[in-house]
Order: sequence, then C-alpha cells, then structure tokens
Amino acid sequence: MRDLIATSRPVSWVNTAYPFAAAYLLATGGVDWILVLGTVFFLFPYNLAMYGINDVFDYESDLLNPRKGGAEGAVVARSRHRTILWASALATLPFVAVLAAQGGWWANLVLLVSLFAVYAYSAPGLRFKERPFLDSITSSTHFVSPAAYGLALAGAEFTPALWCLLAAYFLWGMASHAFGAVQDIVPDREAGLGSIGTVLGARRTVLAAAAAYAAAGLLMLGTDWPGPLGALLAVPYLVNVLPFARLDDAGSPAANAGWRRFLWLNYLTGFLVTMLLIWYAAIR
Repeated sequence: MRDLIATSRPVSWVNTAYPFAAAYLLATGGVDWILVLGTVFFLFPYNLAMYGINDVFDYESDLLNPRKGGAEGAVVARSRHRTILWASALATLPFVAVLAAQGGWWANLVLLVSLFAVYAYSAPGLRFKERPFLDSITSSTHFVSPAAYGLALAGAEFTPALWCLLAAYFLWGMASHAFGAVQDIVPDREAGLGSIGTVLGARRTVLAAAAAYAAAGLLMLGTDWPGPLGALLAVPYLVNVLPFARLDDAGSPAANAGWRRFLWLNYLTGFLVTMLLIWYAAIR
C-alpha cells in the first residue's frame, strides 16, 4: 500500500477530485451518493491509474531523472510493477462500472475520453507523452476531463460562458504541463524521449507556457460574474514562469524551482477559485 499511495502522488489528488466535485455540486445544487462516489474515484483510483501507468513505463528514464523519487514521482522497484498495474485496474473498474450505469451517452463519452487519456499518455504503443504538443494536450485532459465529466453527469447546460471557463482551464493545464517539461529537457534527451520541451527548447517552451496562461486569463473574461475576476489568477503563474524565459537548454533543470512553487501555488489558487465558486453559487 505504501508503494501504491506513493505512486499515486497524493500531493496531486485534489487536482482531479476537486474539479469533478465542484462541477457536479454546482450543476446539481446538492450532495448525493454519485457526488461522493465520483469524488472518491477521482481522488485515488484515477490518480493511481494515471501515475501508476506512468511510473511503470517511465521507469528507465525516471532512474536518470534526479527529481524523481518523491512528491514529483515515485521510482518503484521493477518487482512491484505488475502489482501496480493490476491494482490500477482493480481499483478503477468497479467505480467506472457504477458511474457508467448512472450516466447517459454524453457523460459516458466524456468518461471514456478521460480514461483513454490516462492510458494513452504513458502506455506502450501510444505514448502520447513522447509526442510533442500532443503531450500537453493529453496532460491537460487529465485534469479538465473530471470537471467536464461532472458537468455532463449532472446534466449541465454547456453555455458559451461555460465553454470559456473550460477552455481557460484547458489552456492552464497545457501551460502547466509545458512548463513542467522544461526541467526534464536534459534527462528526456538523454533517454531519447520527445516532449514539447525537447522540441521547442527551454526558452520557447517557457514563453509558450506564459502565452497560454495569459490566454487562459483572457478567456475568463467571457465567463459569468464573478468569473471574470478569475482572470487575475493567471498573474501569479505568469510571475512564476517568466523569470525562467532566459534559460538555455543546459540550464533547464533550474526550472524545477519554479515547478515546486507551482505545486504549492495551486493550493492558493484553489482557495481563491473556491471563494469565487461560493460567490457564484450564492448569487445565481
């Protein structure tokens, strides 16, 4: 269990469970057993599958990566890999079966896309994480799809304002993945892996991430009040990444300092987003 919990990266559990819970709760206006079940699913089983598959099939490259072996990714002994894959499947399938029975075709399609992205990112034969640009798109899908699924499962109406919100969230996810790839440019190249970082290089990847953060902020202006205030939440991320815009590829590991700040910045941002959501719920 210690290895399974480590490989699921507990520091990131909230990043998938919270979007689902918030979206479903706001769309339905109440708490029911589906909300509880879905939140538990996106809290642990979903992350175990996502990061477990990743840690198993990235084992060789992770051995070369000095930042692996802690909160940013487990390096679990090869003898445990089969257990991790079996546990990922067994922990996920019962939840998926029950949730699929409760959702219509639209909700189930969103759930299918979400699970496909989890598998395709790291699994052999697909390895979307090694396909530059598709890697950032798939990674963002990991975090936006729980929110989209919560909305679809609750039967929410997808208005233009809601699409702006989801698009902003998606760009935020792409920017975050791209910036995270900068610190791994050197070990990824040594391992022969492709990524948005290895293709664009450190400086251009940081600038692309900054542009995506800025675009996400602008999209928030198209959401329902008080959503436009969320545009301000892009500012701390810009402040965090722009100092690394002068990095060359050899110095790209220095971006890890910004990545560590990013991990904790998410909790502050999550608190502020929660305040906006409570405000929205109170005036709707």
